Amino acid sequence: MPEGKAVQSMFAGIAGRYDVANHLLSFGVDYHWRKVLVERVAARQPKDVVDLATGSGDVAFALKKRLGADVKVQGLDFCEPMLDEARRKQQGEDLLEDIRFAFGDCLHLPLEDASVDVLTISFGLRNLENRDRGLKEMQRVLRPGGALIVLEFTQPDAWLKPFYYAYLRGILPLFAKLITRDKAAYEYLGGSIASFPSRPELAAEMKQAGFGEVRYRGLTGGIVALHEASV
Repeated sequence: MPEGKAVQSMFAGIAGRYDVANHLLSFGVDYHWRKVLVERVAARQPKDVVDLATGSGDVAFALKKRLGADVKVQGLDFCEPMLDEARRKQQGEDLLEDIRFAFGDCLHLPLEDASVDVLTISFGLRNLENRDRGLKEMQRVLRPGGALIVLEFTQPDAWLKPFYYAYLRGILPLFAKLITRDKAAYEYLGGSIASFPSRPELAAEMKQAGFGEVRYRGLTGGIVALHEASV
């Protein structure tokens, strides 16, 4: 698993170009992935939601727009330059200005026990220095009946693997260097995806961390998975 300070430094270095890189390098499919996650959250009719590893805030913004003014949305991240980007983007929009962005490490969440209806984390679970500890922290802060909803890269379906890994290891870092001027950050991305657990393996890790029912589905040929773990 990655070393926390290295991940923090890496995201600080690409914060200003992170959104553009995501949209271009995913060919815009990241909008669809985010919409799928938001609809799963909305189906649970939460009163409060915390988006972990919120980055520049796109998931938190999408949640707020979908859930409305009556639902409390917070975004936590352990990289201050990413939080600065999120706060910059929320300026001037009354609904979005209700979102609180704050420092929060997934291994030491600044939240009380059983205090949140739904937690979300998009493309951040893979970056935790200790995934088991992080999952247990997430389970700790959820209310009974609450849920953790995870959107994360994973191994694609078998037919897609040769093409996908050729893109990750060869093409994506070169494109990323042009967009972000940081090829190494996206070389890390490819390696971290290859070593991440499969969908069933991650579901098993969630159950071991104390979650009950875990449901999951693959998106876009399985390159991304949505896991929904209940307390």
